[in-house]
Amino acid sequence: MKALVLCGGKGTRLRPLTYSIPKQLIPIANRPVVHYVMDHLRDVDIREVGVIVAPETAEQVKTALADNPWRFALSFILQDQPLGLAHALLAARDFLGSDPFVMYLGDNLIGSGLRSLLEQFRQESADAVLLLKAVPDPRRFGVAVMDGAGRLSRLIEKPAEPPSNLALVGVYVFSPVIHDAVRVIRPSARGELEITDAIQELLQRGRRVLGQTLQTWWLDCGKKDDLLEANRVVLDEWIQRDVQGTVDGTSKVIGRVRLEGDARVTHSEVRGPAVIGARTVVDRAFIGPYTSIGQQCVVRATALEHCVLLDGARVEGAGRLEDSVVGRNAIVSRSTTNHQALRLLIGDDAEVTL
Repeated sequence: MKALVLCGGKGTRLRPLTYSIPKQLIPIANRPVVHYVMDHLRDVDIREVGVIVAPETAEQVKTALADNPWRFALSFILQDQPLGLAHALLAARDFLGSDPFVMYLGDNLIGSGLRSLLEQFRQESADAVLLLKAVPDPRRFGVAVMDGAGRLSRLIEKPAEPPSNLALVGVYVFSPVIHDAVRVIRPSARGELEITDAIQELLQRGRRVLGQTLQTWWLDCGKKDDLLEANRVVLDEWIQRDVQGTVDGTSKVIGRVRLEGDARVTHSEVRGPAVIGARTVVDRAFIGPYTSIGQQCVVRATALEHCVLLDGARVEGAGRLEDSVVGRNAIVSRSTTNHQALRLLIGDDAEVTL
């Protein structure tokens, strides 16, 4: 069993952040989203992983995976243009060969691993198993339709009027027959080769295509609010207390807080769950729950809650920030007193004076 992790695409819904960083590398609890994907693949003993990359961001993705603590045999596969998920399979054809494989979108987070999905694929001798999730508004996803017997009968890509509330999560297991289906489909109205069309082709050929409904959470980190929610959930479920940095005698660190090495907390209060990266300074500040602060940041005379600060960000004298994402090396400061909470999405290298 191989794996194909998709780290291409434009990430338009997360701009301005994704002008300078791929959405798969946006940090959740100070780890890139794609690292959680790799954890799931390691946990089911997959060893060979192909990573689809775009020309503009290939080097960033390679750097983010260079340490490779999972000890994968990694292959980086260039997709020249973002022409759809099925097009990514064409680009990866030589890597995938005749092996079954997991295809996993690199900007997705799920609360469970892949073991149940792979067990169903093997036990049922399936040609495809799709992970599904009931969602309130499935219009921006591929949608699965089940027949009266509970079998998968039809797939529709981003329908204006969804016939069901079952969205495709972005995690699939395929046998090699998917390649034959990809070869015969045509671009959709969006100009892309849709994976839903390829799976529909399998259904029309009478191949065994199954769906498995995810019982835990799923977060598609494609928008600011999704990113913040993913950060909240990961901090809530996976972070344990680990204080390695320095906390002075006037400060309080309460609950599940990870304070990385060489971070300093002075005259401040930190309430978990929260993560503060290495070499970050927190001074005369309040860090509230569900906040992740990257490495080499400065937070001074500011209250943060439910925020994500990327590496190198500086927030000084900004009063209170909530529900905000601040990009790498961005600066937020305040020139006048204003006690109203702020909600921000600020890209890399920006400077904002309030």
